[in-house]
Amino acid sequence: MTRQNRIPSSIRKRSELTEATRLVVKVGSSSLTTVNGGISEDALTGLVSELSKVRNGGVELILVSSGAIAAGIAPLGLVRRPRDLATQQAAASVGQGLLMAKYTQAFGSHGITVSQVLLTADDLIRRQQYANAFRALGRLLTLGVVPVVNENDTVATHEIRFGDNDRLAALVAHLVKADALILLSDVDAVYDGPPSAGAHRIPTVETAADLEGITIGSVGTSGVGTGGMVTKVEAATMAAESGIPTLVTSTAQAGRALNGEDVGTWFSARGGRRPLRMLWLAHLASTRGTLVLDAGAVTAVASGSRSLLPAGITSVHGDFEAGDPVEIADASGTVLARGLVNYASTELPEMLGRSTRELSRSLGTHYEREVVHVDDLVLVGPRVTGPSR
Repeated sequence: MTRQNRIPSSIRKRSELTEATRLVVKVGSSSLTTVNGGISEDALTGLVSELSKVRNGGVELILVSSGAIAAGIAPLGLVRRPRDLATQQAAASVGQGLLMAKYTQAFGSHGITVSQVLLTADDLIRRQQYANAFRALGRLLTLGVVPVVNENDTVATHEIRFGDNDRLAALVAHLVKADALILLSDVDAVYDGPPSAGAHRIPTVETAADLEGITIGSVGTSGVGTGGMVTKVEAATMAAESGIPTLVTSTAQAGRALNGEDVGTWFSARGGRRPLRMLWLAHLASTRGTLVLDAGAVTAVASGSRSLLPAGITSVHGDFEAGDPVEIADASGTVLARGLVNYASTELPEMLGRSTRELSRSLGTHYEREVVHVDDLVLVGPRVTGPSR
């Protein structure tokens, strides 16, 4: 497999999932663990049985699996998922081995070899690490292996991490040019309100407008996981907007989903595939500040083809260095883009409202650069919102 010759199939609806040749499937902690935090043998083997049918049918499969931290809770004598990073890292270190042992045994009973792939955000946004991850996953797939991917929680930091495996799965699907992404949890679909209150399933999302005015699930519903329906919708939207159709459904419906049946919520692919770094910048990057623009600069940036110059910036907020991600907003505070800034927050105040030519004359040629180059800038739409907490 190479980036040049791997062409994703043009799957347009859920019934065509049976035609996929490469799938990324993500399963959440709540689907794999017991109420006490241990690994549920029945849940794991049931899921593996369904996935093995697909893999043994010739489909290349990558499984993005949560559960390492949850699996480490009981062995460490903890009563709930830890909140501090150090204890989360300790639990992940203990639990990851236990989780992989179960997957190795379960897939092995179906004649399938699995591998462990632990990733950090750096691995998918820095060019060299990105290339290494791509080559490793590609070779594993050609060897018939099912890579089991998880965030490397043991070394991840609050500052740079995926935050949940839904987003990680979307980026992995983009990385390997998957035909489709399937996000599994304990909720069978996206609903237009609380399912307990008689809400209706949303069968298909064609555009972001289909979710306008709808409060999506919760930010986090499980005592062992980090994600909720909000993160799944965000990840599905991220994937769909980069050309990868995505199905959100429950682990209990995995078999029916893989058979292309009418379950879950289908996010239709839209837009072209864009660089992975731009997906990270749009959806995952932890911004360090905000640049506020005048009306003319807003129009220029919103075109998607213009760099941001100092003349159009009216104010700067935050504390950041050159190369940090920042938000770009209009005068009312509405964020319209994100970008990697070329100057530190301490340098920008004396540059505001001035042309690059003027800055070059008074401060030196170093200041002829754009504040944010168009190649390091991505437009962002409205964020998916969950209920207030």
